[in-house]
Amino acid sequence: MNKVRIGVIGGSGVYDMAQLGDVREVRLDTPFGAPSDAYMVGQIDGQEIAFLPRHGRGHRISPTHLNSRANIYGFKMLGVEYLISISACGSLQLRYQPGDIVVPDQIYDRTRARVSSFFDDPETGTGGLVVHVSVAEPFCPYLSGICADAVAETGHTVHRGGTFVTIEGPRFSTKAESHVFQQFGFAIVGMTASPEAFLAREAGMSYAAMGHVTDYDVWHETEASVTVDMVVRQLLANAEVAKASIVNVARLLRDAPPSPYADALRDAIITHRGAIPPAVAARLDLLIGAHLK
Repeated sequence: MNKVRIGVIGGSGVYDMAQLGDVREVRLDTPFGAPSDAYMVGQIDGQEIAFLPRHGRGHRISPTHLNSRANIYGFKMLGVEYLISISACGSLQLRYQPGDIVVPDQIYDRTRARVSSFFDDPETGTGGLVVHVSVAEPFCPYLSGICADAVAETGHTVHRGGTFVTIEGPRFSTKAESHVFQQFGFAIVGMTASPEAFLAREAGMSYAAMGHVTDYDVWHETEASVTVDMVVRQLLANAEVAKASIVNVARLLRDAPPSPYADALRDAIITHRGAIPPAVAARLDLLIGAHLK
């Protein structure tokens, strides 16, 4: 298989990419188990692209139980360097209206039941290898700029920057929570940017998100509180914008350099090289092999 440099994770309402040509399904087994579904690998404008429905086709997996490590690792196995997330989100500020797209530049992580590293064993608390990766800028500025430009080319309203607060789910926010997020100045709220962004950084990928605003969450006193029906209706209206934007992203990334985060782990491994168990080094060779030489 040719190397696939661009990956797309489709969120709620985006379960396929009709724009892909010469499509083939690729099912992968990773050291962390099975991804959410098969990867749809095909071409757009001559570029190899891998698409994965985050929640599985038919939306079968809740946010908390997503195997994000397997999903991101699978993209790494395919050779992905640039990973774009399409996510449903609620607006926390009046200027982000339902139907708009926000390309955030920061994350505030409010999740609590997810493994956010390839190097943590949730059962024992250690994987034999400790890594402290930098995520000061959790979204890649270069890729985020390209995503915003790609949306702008469709003529759709896009906002550049803003903090994406990630909640555990699967429930929506309480009014108290939503008001706090709104008063903190956060831009949008959703359920899946964490731990995807952190895992993508450990995997040496550039990661950016297109946040599709579906509602005003529950803080807005004169708008109806968010419901599944509201989310789905707005996402279906925005789905073609999302897909058209990905076509533009493929073109804009044609001559892109290697991911600027390819060496993200080089100075992040704190465990003494001689103390790393050989079995761990072998299991995670795809991620750390180049940094142990």
